[in-house]
Amino acid sequence: MGQPELPPRRYTAEEYFALETQSDLRHEFFEGEVFAMAGESIAHNTIALNVAMACRQALRGHQCRVQIEGIQLAVETNRHYTYPDIVVSCDPQDQQESRRLHHPLLIVEVLSPSTEAYDRGLKFNQYKKLPSLRHYLLVSQKTWLVEWYQLSEHGVWGHTALAEAEDAVVIPELNLTMTLVQIYEEVGVAPMKAGFWGEAE
Repeated sequence: MGQPELPPRRYTAEEYFALETQSDLRHEFFEGEVFAMAGESIAHNTIALNVAMACRQALRGHQCRVQIEGIQLAVETNRHYTYPDIVVSCDPQDQQESRRLHHPLLIVEVLSPSTEAYDRGLKFNQYKKLPSLRHYLLVSQKTWLVEWYQLSEHGVWGHTALAEAEDAVVIPELNLTMTLVQIYEEVGVAPMKAGFWGEAE
């Protein structure tokens, strides 16, 4: 999430929005606190571009849009606003928005050392409150690993770990089939080796 603005103080949502229009940096907002977002690596940026391009190609001719990094997501009005790496929304109301989305179907976060715990924990718990969300992807930039969370028709979040080159994220409602080869094209990280999970713990 980054570090809180200094000196520490509580902001209203309106003050936060004003800050965003004036600042060269992007900030996330949670319960009155404002957090500056850190710069990302080339690997992070390449993964995000690869995912966005795969989604964009799949969505041609569909009433859905893919947005990358700089578009704000209203997780909870007046309480929590984020900038996901990738967001796909098919909601007609979001098609009319100019700065902020409210109804994502798919969210993708590329994991960074400074944000991984936040992306897995607090942020995902907050994202689960979004009624429209059906898919949440966490993409490693250390090795070939995509963790895919899917909301079942019974309201339960399932988890699938994809680590083989031929593994793919398949989302029929988005006409999307995205392999790990596509996601990690030109990223410069190696596929997962035996023992990676143990090393990461």
